[in-house]
Amino acid sequence: MSSSRLVLASTDKSDLPNVILTMTDDQGWGDTGYNGHPILKTPHLDEMSASGIRFDRFYAASPVCSPTRGSCLTGRHPFRYGIDWALGAGQKTREGRLRRQERTLADLLKPSGFRTGHFGKWHLGLDRSDGELKPTPGQHGFETWFSSTGNVPTYNPSVIPPELQHQNLMYFRNNIRAAEPLLGDDAKIITDNALQFIQAAVRDKRRFLAVIWFHTPHWPIVASPEFLPLYRGLPPGQQTYYSSLSAADAQLGRLRQQLRQLGVADNTMHWFASDNGPEGKVAAGDFPGSAGSFRGRKRSLFEGGIRVPGMLIWPARIPKARTTNVACSTSDYYPTVMAATGASLADQPRPLDGINLMPLVEGRMRGRPRPIAFQTLGNRDLTLGSPRLAIIDQRFKLLSELDDSEDLLFDLDKDPGEKQNLASQKPEMVARLRTALADFRASCLKSFNGGDYQARRLRPGQYSASASTRPEGAIL
Repeated sequence: MSSSRLVLASTDKSDLPNVILTMTDDQGWGDTGYNGHPILKTPHLDEMSASGIRFDRFYAASPVCSPTRGSCLTGRHPFRYGIDWALGAGQKTREGRLRRQERTLADLLKPSGFRTGHFGKWHLGLDRSDGELKPTPGQHGFETWFSSTGNVPTYNPSVIPPELQHQNLMYFRNNIRAAEPLLGDDAKIITDNALQFIQAAVRDKRRFLAVIWFHTPHWPIVASPEFLPLYRGLPPGQQTYYSSLSAADAQLGRLRQQLRQLGVADNTMHWFASDNGPEGKVAAGDFPGSAGSFRGRKRSLFEGGIRVPGMLIWPARIPKARTTNVACSTSDYYPTVMAATGASLADQPRPLDGINLMPLVEGRMRGRPRPIAFQTLGNRDLTLGSPRLAIIDQRFKLLSELDDSEDLLFDLDKDPGEKQNLASQKPEMVARLRTALADFRASCLKSFNGGDYQARRLRPGQYSASASTRPEGAIL
């Protein structure tokens, strides 16, 4: 099996776009002004939503953090390489890191001359007891990185609360722990570092990939004083939550302004999404995040846990704003960016779960050519979680355990709130989607057990592709 290679369709690289992936953490579908939030102020996200493609059915690959991040970089469902849950969260994940054998966007763009940088929350490797982060963004193709091991506070990120100090949460800057006090808004600190990278790339006339992943509004949420006056008089939890999101929104605006000033905004693919739905069992107290009208929240495969704000801004190719109801996913970044940069996927031996969205960008896609499948280790209790497998094929969505428990089938066109179970009325549809889910699960298990790596000899320092101990409750 040959290794993945970046093959450009043309030797002329002048038209290749820059690529930016921006992401917030636990921002719900309803946590934007443009989706109708009655209080929250997100003027820059609102402007972005009116500037490119707004995805009204955009899905995180997982209802929790680390798995979705892996999908963004690989185009593959995280169960293929064992990141089943948020890294460091108990014993639920089979693999404690993003496997070195996985090919990321940075791995594939760097050989063509792209500068590659990661900024903000990494959460695809952990800080070990000896103080070393493994694997680092640098081990996955990023030349420059300013990245944290996990969820630092959204303000004064180097001031870790006592209950989290055992996790050794910290920033690393290119293998070196960031020793200076990191004070102020965390989204601004992340953007400061990202802009230095972008400015240097533009100065050197190099294309760039910048992955910018904010912690906001993940706990521990600390209010941004600059934006607190916008929410004066509200309960404390809402003031803190909304002010932190407004602070991150301001940094998205600052990033876009800098791109315009540098003269690279038109030919930059700028993606935005959240990594999953809002935290908390309900929208209350310290977690007032909104899933809009959708059922479920973070950790659930109901729409509220996985349908998230999503958009693509690319003026050179998307001169007029539009919305789409085609179901799209964070796993689609990889094949879409590869197509946009002229890369050939013909020699890509690994199963990709994402699809190329360039036909959508060009106005030629009316529906998704194949389903989006999901698998998680969440809670089967339907009052809190959902069945742990799901598949969306055009308008219909099946949630199932693939056992004798009740299947749930919803028509998302007519019932986006997932209130009316149609499984008993459409047994043929249920049977077809159950078969597709079983095939998906079998394919992921084959990948996890090394089926995608068997022909490649592992280099020293690479992580074994063999399966580790099956975690309790895992669906394998």
